[in-house]
Amino acid sequence: MHTVAIGCDPNAAEAKQALIQYLTKKGYAVTDLGSEDPIYANIAATVARAVSAGEYDRGILICGTGLGVSIAANKVKGAYAALLSDVYSAERARKSNDANIACFGAFTTGIRLMEQLAETFLTSEFEPGCASQPKVDAFRALEG
Repeated sequence: MHTVAIGCDPNAAEAKQALIQYLTKKGYAVTDLGSEDPIYANIAATVARAVSAGEYDRGILICGTGLGVSIAANKVKGAYAALLSDVYSAERARKSNDANIACFGAFTTGIRLMEQLAETFLTSEFEPGCASQPKVDAFRALEG
């Protein structure tokens, strides 16, 4: 079972709490890294650094649209954040892109869909050496 770091801006605190309850019931070890800072880049960086350092297997970030936290998280070396809005993309974020952070929009995605997307993301795995490996290697090389 994966360890999960989760954070959000104040606009998404209610969605974050609902998602924590759902994932905890599913057996995930979820650590809440905060939701008080209105500057979503700060919580995004906190979660991204923790995931990229290996403190957690995966991360989840939520803001109003999910756009801001995904942009901010992707600035951290080793953080690969994907904004998720459908089940296929949640699966492919892991299987084809080895994403390690799922991003959601509290104003754009209902909690039931968010739960389904999070579970799909957390249960899908990247297979090293698969056909997508050269693509993943190429975007990792961009980090310098």
